[in-house]
Amino acid sequence: MTMKLKIASAAALAAGVAAPAAAELKWDNASGGYVRLYGQVSPTFQSVDDGFQSYDNFLDNSHSNTRVGLWVMQPLADGTFGFNFETALGWTNTAGVNQNQQSTGFDWDRGDLRKVDFSYKSNTWGTVYVGQGSMATDGVADKSLNNNAMTTYNGIGDFAGGYQFRTTTGALSGVTIGSVMPSLDGGRRGRIRYDSPTFNGFQVAVAAGEEILSTTNSDNYYDIAIKYVQDFDGFEVAGGVGFSRRDTATGNVDDTFGSVAVRLDNGLNFAFSAGSRKNSGDYTYVLAGYEADFWQIGKTSFAVDYYAGNDFGLAGREANTMGVGINQNIDSISTQVYLGYRTHELSDPGVAYADVDAVLFGARWRF
Repeated sequence: MTMKLKIASAAALAAGVAAPAAAELKWDNASGGYVRLYGQVSPTFQSVDDGFQSYDNFLDNSHSNTRVGLWVMQPLADGTFGFNFETALGWTNTAGVNQNQQSTGFDWDRGDLRKVDFSYKSNTWGTVYVGQGSMATDGVADKSLNNNAMTTYNGIGDFAGGYQFRTTTGALSGVTIGSVMPSLDGGRRGRIRYDSPTFNGFQVAVAAGEEILSTTNSDNYYDIAIKYVQDFDGFEVAGGVGFSRRDTATGNVDDTFGSVAVRLDNGLNFAFSAGSRKNSGDYTYVLAGYEADFWQIGKTSFAVDYYAGNDFGLAGREANTMGVGINQNIDSISTQVYLGYRTHELSDPGVAYADVDAVLFGARWRF
């Protein structure tokens, strides 16, 4: 398949997902509650060159995958009861392919469940969550205030993280992009979580849970986060710091991380993240972007980013990546179209590897 044909096919895919905007699927009841259905379709064309071979696939974008969900909200006593169900559809995603395993189409299993989450939000003392859902630190490592998260944010492994680096002789090393460039961000577990009320932009969250969707993981997870969001005259800020502990049969895995993002009224935006795993590595991440309304159809966003990681999996290891992305919103049909490129580099003491280059081109339609 020629590159021209690849791009034309991907363009057709992006156009195909740009369906007419759907009316909100929401039903209200007489007591102030409602039920709402929502979802998104997120196809993308991924092309990866590992220095020796190239691989092309139509996939689901792991940065924000295809999913459907349900919200049930009901005022109750001095607050609001909520239930959120959400699942991915099981389409092979950009983080799930590699040199030995290409696209397998749709294959849903219980690991695709994202949320089965009950909550109660008090008007005075905060919110309690119980069920499968976000831990306290979910999102703390990747704060961003632009529209480029489909290609350019601190989730490096989502772009092409399953691919292995090859040595300069062409041999697969067994070292994947995702394993040496983690964000350490909190994920989703079966947990109980408490979020405090917001005070002057600050909020505290704590959680404890288990990996209930896996039959082979009996570890316990605990985390705490402090988050901050505030609008000022001429700019806005979002940030957070977090600490997480994973109790395993062989000891604790402790991660400390945080991020801050700033967006100016003139369209410039910046983000910075950093994190460390005790006795096992650290990283820094920076992003600079610009957004403007060049056309009436919606906002156009550009971003460049850089990630530098050290010692993950091996003392003396250095891993870095640079990415660039462009995103175009099409507001009338609730769609965004994007194009992103990322190059990945790895060096170990005494070992050289070929760079891995990757491209994503696709669209996301929300309803």
